[in-house]
Amino acid sequence: MKKRTLLAVPLSMSLLVPTVAFANDHEGKAAETNADTSVSTPASELRSALGHLFTEHAFLAVETLKKGADGTEDFDALAGALGQNTDDLTAAVASVYGEEAGVAFKEIWSSHIGYFVDYATATAGDDQAGKDKAVAELDKYIVEQAAFLETATEGRLKAADLEAGLKMHVDQLVWAFDSYVAGDYETSYMNEREAIKHMTMVAAGLSTAITDQFPDKFENSMAVTPAADLRSALDQVFTEHAGLAVMAMQNGVDGDPDFEASSAALLANADDLAAAVSSVYGEEGGEAFDAIWKSHIGYFVDYVTATANDDQAGKDQAMKELEGYVVEQAAFLETATEGGLPAADLEAGLTEHVKQLIAAFDQYVAGDYEASYASLRGAYAHMLMPAEGLSQTIVNQFPEKFSGQSMPDGMPKTGMGGTADQDGMPYEWFLLGGLLAAAIGGAFALRKASNEA
Repeated sequence: MKKRTLLAVPLSMSLLVPTVAFANDHEGKAAETNADTSVSTPASELRSALGHLFTEHAFLAVETLKKGADGTEDFDALAGALGQNTDDLTAAVASVYGEEAGVAFKEIWSSHIGYFVDYATATAGDDQAGKDKAVAELDKYIVEQAAFLETATEGRLKAADLEAGLKMHVDQLVWAFDSYVAGDYETSYMNEREAIKHMTMVAAGLSTAITDQFPDKFENSMAVTPAADLRSALDQVFTEHAGLAVMAMQNGVDGDPDFEASSAALLANADDLAAAVSSVYGEEGGEAFDAIWKSHIGYFVDYVTATANDDQAGKDQAMKELEGYVVEQAAFLETATEGGLPAADLEAGLTEHVKQLIAAFDQYVAGDYEASYASLRGAYAHMLMPAEGLSQTIVNQFPEKFSGQSMPDGMPKTGMGGTADQDGMPYEWFLLGGLLAAAIGGAFALRKASNEA
């Protein structure tokens, strides 16, 4: 294996460029908090930026493989979006370790995408030897990528641990693809969602290592704190919603056999989000949120159905219903956060979300695939805004539950980093669904009782 030299240059804030365009309006409120209870410290911004790109990679990779297997017209455009994600990751690496390291990273990272394509091509050709060769190449990639990251982080991330995490990443994508080809769509989407979640641990581990290397550049802030964990968890579930929604809409209008499975995955994502809301605002609050949130999924389905039937009146009605949803959802969140998130601001953000998903769908139907996937990437990134705003507002409501820091002893060891329980569930969800549920699970009910008194 060729040895690569890294240039440890002073860190630039350009690492955050991929998400800077999506900064939200809550900077002032975040600034009022201390470092322990801010979701927007330099370190947590780094973690969020990496989480965005790594989870998007997993999502786009699986979807690209499926499109390749089906030989769809939009394959090249989707593969192009995956390539753009690689470019963004490369820019992030280069901003930390220099241009030479960025070039080296891109070469290695791009290779594993190519090997996945080889695997998909061999699968389509019923070529077992070709599949075996692709798997062997992926095994070599794992070793090379792990060595690169161990060197880059100056041993803060160990190659052996990295190899385990990279192996999990490769296996999850292969399982998702194989299940899809076999017609086991439910399992395919389950593996795709697990692959996305796993990449949040990658982001946690790498951001921890980088901030430990360059503490001054991150104002000695930490990537792993209760507040940062909350933001990461919401980043993941909100961005996943956008990605799954677009693909389910495509499947619906095309009449694809995996439409029901993709819709089920989208609803499972909604259940995760409702559980998060329940953990903070009680079961009644979670149920109310769930009903409103799922209504807008239904209205998107109505829009897809009307499009398939060339029913302009039906499309107009669906858009009217989505406008009503925006107002209802904004009012709910303003009330739940005790005005921490003003309804007017929420309506603007929710309207943008609706426009982005509709645009991605309409462009897909029109055959403008490059524009469609650009819109999809924009919608995916846009969801970082509500994740940051909501997480900071929750922390501001319950600061005592987010004080202190949760830095583990030593560097993370579970697959490119990240803390996890014995069953592999990301730590963030235990924070959100356990700690908060025990401490403040009755908040919604208490406010209701107070209002009724």
